[in-house]
Amino acid sequence: QVQLVESGGGLVQAGGSLRLSCAASGRSSYAMGWFRQAPGKERDFVAAISRSGGNTYYADSVKGRFTITRDNAKNTVYLQMNSLKPEDTAVYYCAARSPQSSSGNAVYNRLGDYATWGQGTQVTVSS
Repeated sequence: QVQLVESGGGLVQAGGSLRLSCAASGRSSYAMGWFRQAPGKERDFVAAISRSGGNTYYADSVKGRFTITRDNAKNTVYLQMNSLKPEDTAVYYCAARSPQSSSGNAVYNRLGDYATWGQGTQVTVSS
């Protein structure tokens, strides 16, 4: 089973940037996504990228500020976060869909679409 390891979280001032990375084990490629969970709140969708990398999808709250990309040669997905706001503070999780169910250019934005989750990385944005 694939394992996911996130990195890149930290503390940043409002208006700053961070880049999160999610490295997947194995050689298969998967449709992947990023979600976040603030204290006392549900885990919410942030961004998704297709297995091929040719299609992306974003939550309205991050559109225009965040960019999801992938490097299939490294089996790694990135989330570039710019113009960060205090309300972006959360634990960020990457998730992978099984390769068998990752249709070429499809993107997925529901928690139940994903079979495997990383351990999460904390992002804190100070005002």
